[in-house]
Amino acid sequence: MLVITRKKGESILIGDDIEIKIAKIEDGSVKLAIEAPREKIILRKEVYDNVKTENEKAITNKKSIMKFFK
Repeated sequence: MLVITRKKGESILIGDDIEIKIAKIEDGSVKLAIEAPREKIILRKEVYDNVKTENEKAITNKKSIMKFFK
């Protein structure tokens, strides 16, 4: 894991096409501005984890329901 220090207005680059800029720092919170191509999917990790968990539950439920149709 890379850990770096940035100040307001500074940014980091990921590859040639993604820039993450520190937009605001206030009361222990940091606002990030992300510039990336439209085809890149950008999600907050907690949203991604929730979707992943719900998808896993749906697969499990489908398997348990399908056993009644065999």
